[in-house]
Amino acid sequence: MLMPSREILAQPPETFTGIEIAKTKSSAAGVPAVTNSLKHVYGNSGLVRGTAAMLGLNQWEGFDCPSCAWPDPDDHRSAFEFCENGAKAIASETTKKRMTPERFQQHSVAELSQWSDYEMDQAGRLTHPMVLRPGASHYEPISWDDAFRLVADELNALTSPDEAVFYTSGRATNEAAFLYQLFVRNFGTNNLPDCSNMCHESSGAALMESVGIGKGTVTLKDLETAETILIIGQNPGTNHPRMLSSLQRAVEAGATIIAVNPMKEAGLTGFMHPQQVKGVLGMATPLAKHFLQVRLNGDQALLKGIAKTLVDDGSYDEAFIREHTVGFDEYRSHLHSLGWDELERISGVSRAEIENAARLSASGERKLITCWAMGLTQHKNAVATIQEVVNIHLLLAAVGRESAGLCPVRGHSNVQGDRTMGVFEKMPEWFMDNLEQVFKFKVPRHHGLDTVAAIKAMHEGQGKVFYALGGNFLQATPDTEYTAEALRRCSLTVHISTKLNRSHLITGRTGLILPCLGRSEVDIRAAGDQFLTVENSMSVVHASHGKLQPASPHLLSEPEIIARTAAATLEDKACVDWLALVEDYDRIRDLIAQVVPGFEDFSQRVRQPGGFYLPNTVRQLQWAVPGGKARIMTHELNCIKTTADQLVLQTFRSHDQFNTTVYGLNDRYRGIGNERRVIFMNPNDMKTRSISPVTAVDIVSHFEGETRQARRFLAIPYDVPAGSCAAYFPEANVLVPINSYADVSLTPTSKSVIVTVSPSS
Repeated sequence: MLMPSREILAQPPETFTGIEIAKTKSSAAGVPAVTNSLKHVYGNSGLVRGTAAMLGLNQWEGFDCPSCAWPDPDDHRSAFEFCENGAKAIASETTKKRMTPERFQQHSVAELSQWSDYEMDQAGRLTHPMVLRPGASHYEPISWDDAFRLVADELNALTSPDEAVFYTSGRATNEAAFLYQLFVRNFGTNNLPDCSNMCHESSGAALMESVGIGKGTVTLKDLETAETILIIGQNPGTNHPRMLSSLQRAVEAGATIIAVNPMKEAGLTGFMHPQQVKGVLGMATPLAKHFLQVRLNGDQALLKGIAKTLVDDGSYDEAFIREHTVGFDEYRSHLHSLGWDELERISGVSRAEIENAARLSASGERKLITCWAMGLTQHKNAVATIQEVVNIHLLLAAVGRESAGLCPVRGHSNVQGDRTMGVFEKMPEWFMDNLEQVFKFKVPRHHGLDTVAAIKAMHEGQGKVFYALGGNFLQATPDTEYTAEALRRCSLTVHISTKLNRSHLITGRTGLILPCLGRSEVDIRAAGDQFLTVENSMSVVHASHGKLQPASPHLLSEPEIIARTAAATLEDKACVDWLALVEDYDRIRDLIAQVVPGFEDFSQRVRQPGGFYLPNTVRQLQWAVPGGKARIMTHELNCIKTTADQLVLQTFRSHDQFNTTVYGLNDRYRGIGNERRVIFMNPNDMKTRSISPVTAVDIVSHFEGETRQARRFLAIPYDVPAGSCAAYFPEANVLVPINSYADVSLTPTSKSVIVTVSPSS
């Protein structure tokens, strides 16, 4: 019999692994990055397979890194076109270890849940489709045909297509994502939540309203030739390490970098290029010349202070504002009403520092680029804060021209492409019109469920089948125990995956794991060797050719899994011949070209080395917003409010992880080794709470009268602003309330969690 659900852990075990503390680093990469990369690759993949993987990574005829979405150079490729985290990602994918049916037989689901997330990743690649049947304690093998029939029967038994939830991870390729959304809409629903809902949804919402396009407006060349680069709410050294090379080139060309972050991260201060002599010798290129240590949720106040300085100084471009924008007069009056005492108090940054940042931004030819990530997007006022970034650029006319613009730095490798392909619960009407015209079926027009709404629907019994194209939904989402209960209330949970993760263990009445090919692996179809495509953070669409032998002969590609699911489910309602489509992926690309603007002659253009750029109206100073002009948005100054005993916590990554995948237990730059259950605190905040360094504490979050608890974390004194603290996700996700999310975008507020911290009882 299945053990009680409480014995199947939704959270990682509350055990310590033996913390090691070292000095924090003042620069990123260098020889340690190289040695750590080789350790991961050769330790997991072996010499031959590991070397082949590294030589194929991000090359012209190679495969795209399955890690972040940072772009490749347009005009060249180095022999080693990857970073430490890319090496870890490919080591994880190309590992020699296997999670076979025999290993599933050896361990019950309850036993597997006692493994840490690191141990799950170390278990190796999934090799066979597996099913957890009602009442069973162990997963068992299932044939592909039976798996597809099981999914089809469950979906077709629903009262309404809207009782199904179809989630997507940012690792899905363009072809897989397009097929997926087409299947879901052919089935009859727009319930297409995706990982964007939890990361850059705030960016897309803010940019769409302000400038009419939900993507960044710069190229790699722009970044490397900018005069001033404002990096705010982003840690490139850990989250986007290849960005450091571009920042180094920008600094060497004369750029000034201003970093805004609660923690002084190594990747913001210095970079030792591992492919240059001085980097190998341990000599770092200084990066951020100015560091503004903002309080958590203080970014809006800081940005308003920059804008206020520009307006008070008269350092704005009147002609550009008059020709290209609306809303300036209201915004100027609002800025005049703000007092510096309030801006300093909320931001935690002095007036002098803010004014200096403003004047640097307005200096020279105003070639300003602002880069940001989840440090801005995961707050209640996230959309308003990002629109302050846009306002500054509009004031300075620092958008729509070379070496200037807006740069939201996306996370997963094709998260932007998935949205372009239609993975969104509320795609615009033109996209739906195009689908209907090409595929001749009635496309559902009502908005579907985003991630938070999907969790609530499953929790309330309205979402009954959960189907995930990649990802680790349970560990990526907020309010872990609430989400776990939502998944348990489903009749069926399905995961297309390469490796075991905790989401596979918290299942509906039936659980299904469908193992797929990795990005690095050869995909041979009836028409021959296939390739797939992705879109990077700067709107370049390019090819990805798998080179290695698959981890198991039983693996299918993501497009084939989707097509066979659709064929089994839709039968005579199918809008296309699903199985024929996946015999040659050019057939999918030809359909994409008919639906999505910018993809004309897709199959031919993407075969060019490096691919092609998608159109970007903002680069042509065209504003796809009502009235045809960019909007300077005015929002009231807001900030999170706490009591004297409360702190504001942010969740973030360690250096040895990417999203929810934990490659190791070391956070080298922050000086933490062999441990993940830690909370970084201001030393004075620790002292006032009678918390000694490296002692166990319990963390309780507070929201609208509700509390949530994360037990047994080690308190680490660290240089963070008073009143702010930080802990790794997914361990701290249990603290993020399901009902705490950003205005407009509905992104969970993982960077604004109100907590109290006390010694463990």
